[in-house]
Amino acid sequence: MRDIDLDAFLPRIGKAIGETLVMLTGSFLLASVLGLLLGLLLYATRPGNLLHNGLVFNILNFVINIIRPIPFLILAVSLIPLTRLLVGTSIGPVAVIPALTVAASVAIARIVESNLVAVDPGTIEAGAAMGARPWRILFTIVIPEALGPLTLGLTYILVALVDATAVAGVLGGGGLGNLAMTYGYQRFDWFVVIVIVVILIVLVQSAQLVGNWISRKVLHR
Repeated sequence: MRDIDLDAFLPRIGKAIGETLVMLTGSFLLASVLGLLLGLLLYATRPGNLLHNGLVFNILNFVINIIRPIPFLILAVSLIPLTRLLVGTSIGPVAVIPALTVAASVAIARIVESNLVAVDPGTIEAGAAMGARPWRILFTIVIPEALGPLTLGLTYILVALVDATAVAGVLGGGGLGNLAMTYGYQRFDWFVVIVIVVILIVLVQSAQLVGNWISRKVLHR
């Protein structure tokens, strides 16, 4: 391990953290919106459910089942043409947000669906007996009942996205993953690798602590 030039290393670390946060924040916000919508549609259109629609359910179910098993590295490479169309480039932190969003969206959709399905059918039947319309039942009964587990599920996705941003960095997205590869691994400088691993651990633990805190607040509302 060589002596570290802190004057050069610290700005690179700061820039890499900023790029990682751009990837993480942008993809998580977009994926949360898309994933929640997909999950709600999956739940509501299930056979015998509030908005039973076999065609919509089967199409969404098929698409999600196709995308979910694809490793992120392969998914990101296959989406490069779409990324160039949307962003104008395939390099940089913004360029990997579409791939991160797609991967996280389908995972969130499944988490949303599974948590909504677990809601006590008795509460839904009670709402229907009171004359509430399907969309009112969905947004005023089903979602509030599942809010605690949903928060934990979103926290899990946020943590997984931290890992994915490291992989995205190797693909040209920048961030901590790129710094670990180019200034750590390729130069056999394990101090750089260790510092970046510690930063990633701090990011993951921070996300988990915040998610757990929000979930506890929701569950004890």
